[in-house]
Amino acid sequence: MENKEYLIKRNGKEYEVVIGLEVHAQVLSESKLFSTSPTKFGAEPNTQVSLVDAAFPGMLPVINEFCIKQAIKTGIGLNAKINKKSIFDRKNYFYADLPQGYQISQFKNPIVGEGTVTLDMPNGEKKIGIERLHLEQDAGKSIHDIDPNNTLVDLNRSGVALMEIVSKPDLRSLEEVNSYIKKLRSIMRYLDTCDGNMQEGSLRADVNISVRKPGNKYGTRCEIKNLNSIKFIKQAINYEAKRQIEILESGGVIEQNTMLFNTFTGKTKPMRNKEEAHDYRYFPDPDLLPLEISEEEIKKIKSSIPLLPDELKNKFIENYKLSNYDASVLTADKQTSDFFNDSINSDPELKNYAKLVVNWITSELFSLLNKNNLKLSNSPVSSKNLAQLVKLISSNEISGKIAKDVLEEMFDSGKSAREIVDIKGLKQVTDHREIEKVIDLVISDNPKMVDDYLGGKDKLLGFFVGQAMKKTKGKANPKMLNEILLKKLQKEN
Repeated sequence: MENKEYLIKRNGKEYEVVIGLEVHAQVLSESKLFSTSPTKFGAEPNTQVSLVDAAFPGMLPVINEFCIKQAIKTGIGLNAKINKKSIFDRKNYFYADLPQGYQISQFKNPIVGEGTVTLDMPNGEKKIGIERLHLEQDAGKSIHDIDPNNTLVDLNRSGVALMEIVSKPDLRSLEEVNSYIKKLRSIMRYLDTCDGNMQEGSLRADVNISVRKPGNKYGTRCEIKNLNSIKFIKQAINYEAKRQIEILESGGVIEQNTMLFNTFTGKTKPMRNKEEAHDYRYFPDPDLLPLEISEEEIKKIKSSIPLLPDELKNKFIENYKLSNYDASVLTADKQTSDFFNDSINSDPELKNYAKLVVNWITSELFSLLNKNNLKLSNSPVSSKNLAQLVKLISSNEISGKIAKDVLEEMFDSGKSAREIVDIKGLKQVTDHREIEKVIDLVISDNPKMVDDYLGGKDKLLGFFVGQAMKKTKGKANPKMLNEILLKKLQKEN
């Protein structure tokens, strides 16, 4: 499916933006790729560094088996080929925060080959090709803003395991990029292979961008390095695409550069000429044997994988007759899908009210969480208590209007819906005679309004409903009230 949402027009010409992403995802592991050093975020500088991480002479790397399995799990989640033989290479370049003078990575023989990620776009599904996933170690961190005269180096991240997920140049719009990153993050969170916290640096992206006239061959690409939020990724793409188009429109030529994005100015600027593979002088790391993975091991890992977002979405649609949109919202985040599952499975009857459960989670509860700057994992309202609230609504014990007040009190107090309804006497009035008495009283108190209504002012019906609700303190069953009221008014006619 071709997406033309991001065609840029200049001087009567159209330009298509071609985007590929290299996503660097930190492997969720308690220790680093080649050492036993911890990986806890926010530790004091240089407190999580072994002799291996600091590249002391004679120190040899030892592969962390758990990180290998995490990469394989991720590859399976990306519908990708798992390579039974892969090789770690030395990628040679110099940075002050790269103590070895090279990075251990994978080049010609990565652990994961080609795969696909399916995006749910407004105009249908779109498949984005995955070129490869390879493992590599992270560098340290250069700190420029502590000492005015010196750059300091923190090696806590040195040796941390990264999965670099390289997409094919299949992305064509900011919307697709947004959806792609969120989908990748969702898959890895379901798999528990990466926490996806961009603000902590555990998910970053390099963006490759080129522009072309639709149907022409790919243009010269530029790479924007190390973007750590979806907002900045979108801003960088937008600026860089327009920059390249302006150069072409003025008769210039795009130079293949590595770019940096300034988050304050919203502009890209050249960092260096784009390197090719030969510039890094890749060669197999002599300290590490080729990595060999058996078919049995792959099958074993595959059997441990839970339902992933796409599979779970289809299950929700099939089992609960949910719309594609509702199922997509629920499965975009594992915590949300787990909360929904726990809620709807707490009472067999709620299966018939799945849409109602979805609405109260994604609309009412999420609204309260956002208002209080809380995540679902910290919700004062448990999945069981929310299910109980929905059950009270579905059985007509309380109205939807009262339920909103009950939910707020549940949120503030931690009490269950049943407790609040019983203590405050909020149970819905469903007694036909009681509602009839209230309506008779409203009609007798407002003869002129009745005459006006019968004279054609139909909107006055809302007035009578409001008065009746006021007298019952909002506890009358709305459906019953409306039915009885209409019959009574017809009799008056």
